[in-house]
Amino acid sequence: MDKPIVTVHGEARREIPPEQAVFSITVSSSDRDKAALVARITRRAAEIDAVLDRRGPAVERRETAGIHMSPEYNRRGKRAETYAGSITTTVTVIDFDPLGELLAELAAGELTSISGPWWQLRPGSRADAGVRGEAVTDALDRARVYAAAVGAELDRIVEIADAEAAPAYELLRGAVAESDEAGAAFDLYPRQQTVEARVLLRVSITEPTVLRG
Repeated sequence: MDKPIVTVHGEARREIPPEQAVFSITVSSSDRDKAALVARITRRAAEIDAVLDRRGPAVERRETAGIHMSPEYNRRGKRAETYAGSITTTVTVIDFDPLGELLAELAAGELTSISGPWWQLRPGSRADAGVRGEAVTDALDRARVYAAAVGAELDRIVEIADAEAAPAYELLRGAVAESDEAGAAFDLYPRQQTVEARVLLRVSITEPTVLRG
């Protein structure tokens, strides 16, 4: 005779420090002379690259997120009076200690705007492994309670699986405080990342005793 099966869910939630900070930096300007505009933007972009280069391994990755160049027409829409252009770069940083100083240095430059940082775990991070283990333990505890309620004990695990899609990591903006002082740095407060796991557990139990008689 097949043994009774208990089916339960287990859940766990934990807050852990972020592994990466991501921000975007945009260089933008306008000019009547298109060639002069391109030269100005590329020169400032090169200055930003030099600043990032000096940070060495603290900057893990930089990616060009977009280049925009377009004419701005007069009111009649027949002739371009000026040209507007921009270059946006996305930067990923893994050392948070110099990040506030880096952002302040970049923001102090001309033609420059910054968004972020956004705190996150590294793509493919195994930071949720411990949380999944806690979810399994929670499921076993629940199954044990159900079994005890009918005078039985856990026998063996029949199935264990994710109850839903892999947990999502929060991508949240950090707080910054501005300062005009030379050499100043933004005060950053890395946002803890919430990691959740939910598992499905099926276990067989010994023959219940409360139903005997």
